[in-house]
Amino acid sequence: MADFRSIADRIADDIAAGRLRPGQRLPPQRWFARRHRIAPSTAGRVYGELVRRGLVVGEVGRGTFVRAAPPAAQGRALVETATVAPVNLELNYPSAPGQSELLAPVLAPLLRPDVLTGALRPGAADGTPAAREAAARLLAVPGWRPEPDRFLFTGNARQAIAAALASLVRPGGRVGVEELTYPLVKEIAARLGVVLVPLAGDAEGVRPDAIAAAHRAAPLSALYLQPTLHNPTSATTGEGRMRELGLFVVELGLPVVEDRIWSFLHPDAVPLAVHAPGLVHVVDGLSKRVAPGLAVGFLVVPEHRTREAAAAVRSGGWSAGRFAVEAAVRWTQEGVVRQLVEHKRADAARRQAILAEHLDGFAVRTDPRAYYAWWELPAPWRADAFTAAAAAHGIAVTPGAAFAVDPHRTPDAVRLGLASAPERELARALRVLAAVAAGGPAASGMG
Repeated sequence: MADFRSIADRIADDIAAGRLRPGQRLPPQRWFARRHRIAPSTAGRVYGELVRRGLVVGEVGRGTFVRAAPPAAQGRALVETATVAPVNLELNYPSAPGQSELLAPVLAPLLRPDVLTGALRPGAADGTPAAREAAARLLAVPGWRPEPDRFLFTGNARQAIAAALASLVRPGGRVGVEELTYPLVKEIAARLGVVLVPLAGDAEGVRPDAIAAAHRAAPLSALYLQPTLHNPTSATTGEGRMRELGLFVVELGLPVVEDRIWSFLHPDAVPLAVHAPGLVHVVDGLSKRVAPGLAVGFLVVPEHRTREAAAAVRSGGWSAGRFAVEAAVRWTQEGVVRQLVEHKRADAARRQAILAEHLDGFAVRTDPRAYYAWWELPAPWRADAFTAAAAAHGIAVTPGAAFAVDPHRTPDAVRLGLASAPERELARALRVLAAVAAGGPAASGMG
């Protein structure tokens, strides 16, 4: 009996050698089975292995295609690596002019030898009283102020997500997520041995009936949701839907990890934690508000779960460094974080105006407060082929497959990160991308 892995190896060799070209469609699995004299079930395993390796992408109703963009590097659960493209619309870290000049003076007292000695000691998962109070003030919005004694501190928000899921879900457990989700959550789940279950949604985010259907099929252990400025679509769940979701998860007793890392751009959005305080674990951090190089992640847990979540932070090695926590406290107390947030809100609005100008007429989903946009590409473009065409012009974008939980349902869309490129470069890149999209795959050599 033919081994499906050896057949997958031969197909992989054909892709590497260029005998199978990017964007080329593989034959239907039944034809493939007859050609290779294997069972249809073996052909299905071959195709599944190629999808797992990131060499092909399957699209329901359309077939299986050779990826036009190289697969992402593995093992990035806690680190995002930069692309070498000259204009990077893939990574998305906003920066304010004069940011270092604002941050540096506040750090100066920490560098005194007597203060530095304490700041370089290992940090506790629950930080310090001053850190908890500062974080509570920072995350507070109208209608919600988290209790300081519910805070845990991690090295960044990704580690806070990992700690929350590790404390809530055993290996093999099922976690409901939006159909499109933060890419590194997929890798975190894989490392924890957790199964992600895609949940259908609409313009306001995940639907309660989708949660109910998934929970009936096999019990869910938790949910991971981004109800405020969802990455990548920028959707924000309205107050009515929030209340409905809160009542629903309380009825089911279903814990939720609520990711609010971009919520500082939408200060009026009340968290789901307001409506289900005993179940919602709120994740936030400083990487977007301040800078990724000296980040701190926040995890706000329900009162009865502090011990379990703190144990997960410690066992995962995810505790924040004390120096970073002390810096965060001082930046918050001195009003530096507030100044940076105000600047970045105005900066995001300017970049949205540039986006609207250059992609007018295309199907772009975004929010005027967001630092990213979800571009549903015009036919006959496929996301991987467009990503490759953009790269040929020196522009890095993220294909829809990176966000899709179901590898067989990959949207023909790309996410555009608006934060990292200077405004002039952003405008130029969007002009080029609009021309590429209008010209079609054949004009870019991708047809």
